Amino acid sequence: MKNLKYNIPLKNIILGFLALGLAFSLTSCAQKLTFLNSKVVPAAEGTVKVKQDSNKNYDIKIDISNLAEPERLQPPKKMYIVWMLTDQEMTKNIGQIKTSSNLLSKNLKASFETVSSFKPAKIFITAEDDPNIQSPGWGDVVLSTNEF
Repeated sequence: MKNLKYNIPLKNIILGFLALGLAFSLTSCAQKLTFLNSKVVPAAEGTVKVKQDSNKNYDIKIDISNLAEPERLQPPKKMYIVWMLTDQEMTKNIGQIKTSSNLLSKNLKASFETVSSFKPAKIFITAEDDPNIQSPGWGDVVLSTNEF
């Protein structure tokens, strides 16, 4: 009988840790996608991470390297705009991405982060002249992911 008294609390502790681990792993799951190769800026590469937060919103983080300044594109543009195709097939302008270069590196890097209440189905970036544009210039898609 002594063994039962010790095994029941130990079993409950182990089950508690397993439940906590499962709950943590389900809430911290993030999708990470790599941008497809670009015909517009072939050297550009990057990733998109999408994670649902506790409020059921989607945290979107983008990191890109080797992204040319938009003024160097043909035809030249003023900025890069990040777009999201939602799971409801709506296209949303979710912000402007800025490029920067490090003092020790000539690689142009860009990062972007936003939160959306819409579930993303695809993320893509276009080169544009107007930051308030409401529909993308489809001929100027610089980077794109596959559908999630």
